[in-house]
Amino acid sequence: MSPDKTPPKKDAAKPATANKVAAKADPKATHIVHQWKNGSPLIACRFDPQGRYVFTSAEDNTVQRWEIPSGKKIDLAAHDSWVRDIAFLPDGETMISVGSDEQMIFWPTAVDKPAPIRKIKAHQGWIRTVSVSPDGKLLATGGNDNLVKLWNAADGRPVRTLTGHESNVYSTLFHPDGKLLLSGDLAGQVKQWEIATGKLMRTFDAKDLHSYNGGQQVHYGGVRSMSISPDKKLLICSGLHKATNPLGAVNEPLVVQFDWATQKKLKSHVASGVKGIAWRALFHQDGFLIGASGGSGGGYLVFWKTDSDKEFHKLKLPNTARAMDLHPDGLQLATAHADRHVRISRMTKKA
Repeated sequence: MSPDKTPPKKDAAKPATANKVAAKADPKATHIVHQWKNGSPLIACRFDPQGRYVFTSAEDNTVQRWEIPSGKKIDLAAHDSWVRDIAFLPDGETMISVGSDEQMIFWPTAVDKPAPIRKIKAHQGWIRTVSVSPDGKLLATGGNDNLVKLWNAADGRPVRTLTGHESNVYSTLFHPDGKLLLSGDLAGQVKQWEIATGKLMRTFDAKDLHSYNGGQQVHYGGVRSMSISPDKKLLICSGLHKATNPLGAVNEPLVVQFDWATQKKLKSHVASGVKGIAWRALFHQDGFLIGASGGSGGGYLVFWKTDSDKEFHKLKLPNTARAMDLHPDGLQLATAHADRHVRISRMTKKA
């Protein structure tokens, strides 16, 4: 940076809380409720939109489907290299995985023995990110060829290629209105595209997330994730800063906050005493921010208020985290770890 078990029936573990958002969550009471071990270190993780499963990817090139809350696992094999990102169509019945093998693969989410529906060679080199439009009609991918591509989600046909990035594309995000797409790159540039025309509209400068070390001749960092606030007024981008020794993994997590309308940088959210990378940061529907950090300082879940640079709470995890996702219930958090575990943490409801 496994041995098969009996696969679940389609809706065997659909939780009562799926698609129901908690009124209020208490981050300070976050605690680990489940941890399940895989056969090799984990890379990515995502909950399906119905909240039935958490999907992970691993260094043995497979994807895992873990049933919630039993932890029953089934492995999905089709990629020839690491799977870098996972996404779902809105109904939760189709999963898309993208990897360093240049492939984008469509899968059925909940069948007993998932097999690829469709395989597409989508980019030259690593594919690092895949996102789904709010209406489920389009996919966006980006990768090491510095390109962003739009695809028809129904049949996998290419729609448009967006050019303009000068470095590897690390993250993509559809705006909630479905008319705009954001893409973030290694250099800390976030480009806003008009989906209907492919026109580049403006660029957010998140250069604080990029470092260059002349001695090691390494460009390091990048926009690892993006999230838009529930009121659509703020944009956050996550990654790292203070990379004094990139090859030695000496760096600190950072989340940069922008005003959506003006593009002005409002805050630099830091995590005190933490060494690592903010692999992902999300807005919670209750208004606070959640970040997952992993690196030389171990793993953390970190929580910030939008008006403060410093965190108001952080939870030390048993091992370095490499990815994070928020369950549809607004309470559970999944983290994927280098020690081969996927962990489910839970925030309690406020009284």
